[in-house]
Amino acid sequence: MNTSANLPEQTVHIVDDDEALRDSLIWLLESEGYAVATYASAEEFLAAWSPALAGCLLLDVRMPGMSGLELYEKLAAQHSTLPVIFITGHGDVPMAVSALKKGAVDFIEKPFNDQDMLRLIANCLEAERSERTQRRQDAETARRLDQLTTREREVLDLIVAGRLNKQIADDLGISIKTVEVHRARVMEKMDVSSLAELVQMVMSAGK
Repeated sequence: MNTSANLPEQTVHIVDDDEALRDSLIWLLESEGYAVATYASAEEFLAAWSPALAGCLLLDVRMPGMSGLELYEKLAAQHSTLPVIFITGHGDVPMAVSALKKGAVDFIEKPFNDQDMLRLIANCLEAERSERTQRRQDAETARRLDQLTTREREVLDLIVAGRLNKQIADDLGISIKTVEVHRARVMEKMDVSSLAELVQMVMSAGK
């Protein structure tokens, strides 16, 4: 399941006090090749949670002690990036809908169809993988931006704003040749081969 050597393995984390349900989900998911970890309570998962966890979270809405919703809110407060699918009984649907409005990915009612569950998990894992890759790329872009001098950053900002070399030279009161030198250094430091790639990188990172 690893997509790259430097990415942690995606794991489906199951938090449910129903042992029979946990066991059936382990069987279902492991038969599909997923890595699975189970927890009998929200407290148990919270104790094991770290920002490095990758994958997704299957979370029962109603459990003894800390509820699934309470755990979800605690994870959100800690900026957890794990996508969450709530497992709910029929009477808990309004609670699950409330969680969706707060950012949960989806919910599924018990008893659920195995294929529906597998589809939800596959979608979650793909979204989480893409988001994690994007976060890593954004962090790398930020690191490269930090290497630019003040003048290089000024030139970059004007390039991203769509200004031409002559306009940048006029804006900054420098020669076109100097703009070209700064632009070449920006391209080198940002490790891009085209202006389009440079602009896309900076815009994507929101910098």
